[in-house]
Amino acid sequence: MQLFDATRVGATYEHTVYPETLDFLRKKSRNGADDIWEGRHKWENAPLLDDLRKGRLLPVAVDVLDTNAAYCTALKTHLPIGALQHQPDGGFDPKRSGIYLLPKRPTWNHPHLPDPIGGRRETGPVLLDDATVRLLIRCHKLGLSEAPHITEAWTSGASESLLEKFRRVLTIARENAITTADTVTEAYVKAIYAKFVSTIGESTHNRDLRRPDWMHIIRSQAFANLWYKAHRAHTHGLIIVALRGTDELHTTSDSADWRTVFTEGRLTTQMKLKDQYTLPRTRKAA
Repeated sequence: MQLFDATRVGATYEHTVYPETLDFLRKKSRNGADDIWEGRHKWENAPLLDDLRKGRLLPVAVDVLDTNAAYCTALKTHLPIGALQHQPDGGFDPKRSGIYLLPKRPTWNHPHLPDPIGGRRETGPVLLDDATVRLLIRCHKLGLSEAPHITEAWTSGASESLLEKFRRVLTIARENAITTADTVTEAYVKAIYAKFVSTIGESTHNRDLRRPDWMHIIRSQAFANLWYKAHRAHTHGLIIVALRGTDELHTTSDSADWRTVFTEGRLTTQMKLKDQYTLPRTRKAA
């Protein structure tokens, strides 16, 4: 938090540190969750797996690609500056950020691509954060889905650069550590951004900042970034086999070489090979 505060010196906007926590941002129990629906990925390509089970396809070689420093990259996202204010008429303003109410989950009709809001299947209204809604709007512009229908919103004026200096300092430190093979510093940098994201909600381990809306938006931005990579791979001829969490993209190595789509390496803009296996599954170390 001292590093974060140092990167905020001279900032254009003074963010609210302890806004009133709205009911849907409160945990329902000590170890429970609040009401915000993040776009968590635990997706598999069901038609592909079905074809394999029924013997309509030969065994498929799969590369498991790993996103580097997913949460560090996700610090670049539109965050609300002040306390969230209720907009009872809903709608979306790109200059604002916050939480949005949709009367139902948007329909997704692309079985070979992961659902952008994750695998949950509850019916009824859903509360989505800004990063997920921006992803849905992007999907609409790509012609993949209808525009999200927002009936209510709780937002504030937003900035995409609130955490930019913080992110940049951590990124440079991580790259220097990789270049010099300094594994201790690399692990320390990872702990900084991981702890920052995990404790700015309702954690008792952070008394300096209480922004559960930021926590959800940053985590959802990491999920959204992985979805964008999956869509890029799909449009360049790779077959998406599975998506896991914030950083795992499983693609077939038979359809195209993933290295023609992504640059291989350990920088935040690159992807690395984490594992390989075949379907039906026979795992081998990468």
